[in-house]
Amino acid sequence: MTEQNLNQLKFPIGEFEKPKQITSQHIENWIKDIEALPESIKAVTKSLSEQELNFKYRPGGWTIKQVVHHCADSHINSIIRFKLALTENTPTIRPYFEDRFAKLSDYSEPIDAPISILIGVHKKLGVLLKNLNQDDLKREFVHPEHGKHFSLEETIGVYAWHSNHHLAHIKQAIQFEGKFD
Repeated sequence: MTEQNLNQLKFPIGEFEKPKQITSQHIENWIKDIEALPESIKAVTKSLSEQELNFKYRPGGWTIKQVVHHCADSHINSIIRFKLALTENTPTIRPYFEDRFAKLSDYSEPIDAPISILIGVHKKLGVLLKNLNQDDLKREFVHPEHGKHFSLEETIGVYAWHSNHHLAHIKQAIQFEGKFD
């Protein structure tokens, strides 16, 4: 498999590209994407067998089950990052080792718990994000892994992309029917 094909499998919707100017329409659409993730994951995984939940979306990638657990963990972190930026002056957020999390025992458990987490977190996140004003959207946090400041408006886009990115991974794993296991 070529490097280009592997990159396409890794980023089936492409990488996040920040618009030159983030508009209220961007924010509104991104929030809708974020709010839709839990139900979208439920819809595409509801009839999958245990074997199918262990399909990988690419060689060396995670299983569907690991992707769902990852989304729950990542989006728990996301709401905390938003709240830190809203309540502190340019806080430095704490990164975590996603690849190490994916190897922990809870990632092999059924996906009902992480889906429940996503439902709750995304409901809270939707309420929070819809109530941000222009000043709130400009607030920032520092991400030490990237060594840069991220505004909340950009971060909304990143998490909308992240939601769609991993939903595409799940669909890709189903499409390839375990070819990468």
